[in-house]
Amino acid sequence: MKRILLLVFACYFVLGAYSQDFFNTDFKKNKKYVILCDPTVQRIKTVQYLTAVNLLDVKKNKVKFVGVYYKDQNYDFSQTKKYIEENHLDNFFLHEISGELNEDNLFENNAVSEELKKVFDNSVGVFFFGGPDIPPGIYGEENTLSVVTDPNRHYFEATFLYHLLGGFQDDDFKPLLDKRPDYLVTGFCLGMQTMNVATGGTLIQDIPSELFGAETPEATVKIGRTNLHRNYWQNIVNDTLLMGVNLHTISFTDNPFFGDRVRVKKRLTPRIYSSHHQAADKLGKNLEVTCVSPDGKIVEGLAHSKYKNVFAVQFHPEVPALYEDMYLRKFHPEDVAQSYNDILGKQSVRFHEAYWNFISDELKSVRKPKNKN
Repeated sequence: MKRILLLVFACYFVLGAYSQDFFNTDFKKNKKYVILCDPTVQRIKTVQYLTAVNLLDVKKNKVKFVGVYYKDQNYDFSQTKKYIEENHLDNFFLHEISGELNEDNLFENNAVSEELKKVFDNSVGVFFFGGPDIPPGIYGEENTLSVVTDPNRHYFEATFLYHLLGGFQDDDFKPLLDKRPDYLVTGFCLGMQTMNVATGGTLIQDIPSELFGAETPEATVKIGRTNLHRNYWQNIVNDTLLMGVNLHTISFTDNPFFGDRVRVKKRLTPRIYSSHHQAADKLGKNLEVTCVSPDGKIVEGLAHSKYKNVFAVQFHPEVPALYEDMYLRKFHPEDVAQSYNDILGKQSVRFHEAYWNFISDELKSVRKPKNKN
């Protein structure tokens, strides 16, 4: 009988751990939970890498990751559930959220508000990752140059960030971070764009055509390598070694974020991994620019003026190939193929390591939510 009870308990624990309803299970309240939005298999692998090499320096026995996603996203998250189960990952969990979302109800209390509050109340921070174009209707514009492939993901992430931070859409709305202002919110690429849109900002829908009048890949590459934010040579030349991205430099603004908080030299112009054709235009509420592109036309980083642990970058510091010689690529057809790590160089790699060290330290500083149960 005792064996049967133990078996039943074990089965219950395993099913709870691998369920897609994590915060509605009897989870351990004494852990720190970090939220991963859009938790695809590749996202889980990326976070596994970052923690394995201590770029994201967290203690596995104390910090757990919960992938939170919207039920109507295009991605099949049963693949993520299967990956977690098959690899016996005891520090990754999933939580699915459902409820009616559309362009008209994102910036107000809506059908997912209670679930978002539950996620917030039981976690210490959230990561928003890269992805496809945001529907321009979310920021009040017509779609002229955006390629929208998963609108429901954007509805969910925009309303999540609005609930966390508030925005120009309604000055009377009470953001969740008013209750816990040390909560960490960060994002990469699309994550930064969504943060800007959710707080009432807008986007440049296509950098080459809107800022430079370049309508074709041939015209775009004439802008110059320094000012390109992804690689358009791949649309001109058939070469399997061409990278789809660009590794260009950035410059820091007078904002103290990188100099005083990340603690890197403000005159530094690190090279970063860039893969986007859209950018922040009008800034959202309480957002300040921390770094820009070489020509100063593109916002490369944002920080929140009210909540110190809210910041994001337009580039991708999470890509494993930046830190190791994984494969060889080139930007121009006549270039010699090199690894991303070599192209960045030691100084820029150290900048990325400093950025992750900062994120790790800030995450450690966030107090665990009070157990109300």
